[in-house]
Amino acid sequence: MEIVESIVLMQQRMMSARAAGKTIAFVPTMGFLHAGHLSLLEEGRRRGDLLVLSIFVNPTQFGQGEDFEDYPRDLQQDCALAVAAGVDLIFAPSAAAMYPAGYATEVNVSGITAGLCGASRPTHFRGVCTVVTKLFNIVQPHMALFGTKDFQQLAVIKQMTRDLNLAIEIIGMPIYREADGLAMSSRNVNLDSEQRRQALALSQALALAQDLVKQGETGAEIVAAAVCRHLGAQSQVRSDYVAICHQSTLEPQQQIDKDSVLLIAAFVGQTRLIDNGYLMDLS
Repeated sequence: MEIVESIVLMQQRMMSARAAGKTIAFVPTMGFLHAGHLSLLEEGRRRGDLLVLSIFVNPTQFGQGEDFEDYPRDLQQDCALAVAAGVDLIFAPSAAAMYPAGYATEVNVSGITAGLCGASRPTHFRGVCTVVTKLFNIVQPHMALFGTKDFQQLAVIKQMTRDLNLAIEIIGMPIYREADGLAMSSRNVNLDSEQRRQALALSQALALAQDLVKQGETGAEIVAAAVCRHLGAQSQVRSDYVAICHQSTLEPQQQIDKDSVLLIAAFVGQTRLIDNGYLMDLS
């Protein structure tokens, strides 16, 4: 496995791979890998001839007062996990290389970024779209794999890829959960034992909502209120948003149907977590 920091060298490696007829599968991450990331790598290994992982904690997607400095990092551990997952090449650039002096270009997707995480983190998706566009141009993949835990992010990246006519297949992969139901996140490491226990309220609230719908409740406002009550019963959990939206447009829904997705963001202590799930059985 090779680790590349230089953008120019990375582009050369990728152009050579494409010229050799290799299919490039790409998993962009901010590192501190967990089993959810490894599931993306496993699928990328299955689909591609060349498996590329990027590790870059992108400063432009963090707003003022957010956890950029505290975001967990462990490159040595990430490299060991990447080797075990069959990664061929890690791209690990510096912030100075990605955003050199005089950098002045941003990529912005309107509409679908306005609500949910975009409402509470107004610069977040501009940073995400900018860095993902840059990574796509550097890595030149045939496909890129993302987790559906970041449901809005995946929808935004799909929109951006379509709008910019990027010849890249965007693949969404299922949420990976701990044995007790907590959605895996690199930020989970920042929870103390009590916060970790109370963080289960997110997945419990999702299960509660699904049960209500199974029992026949289709009023989005009623289901969302039940979710908010469950989250509010935990002393260290503070809701950012609870929304029931259409899976494609992310527009709020009044009545729950097969396209309805419950999206939750909440602070557990100082750590912001997200979770989501469909409210009707799609099988």
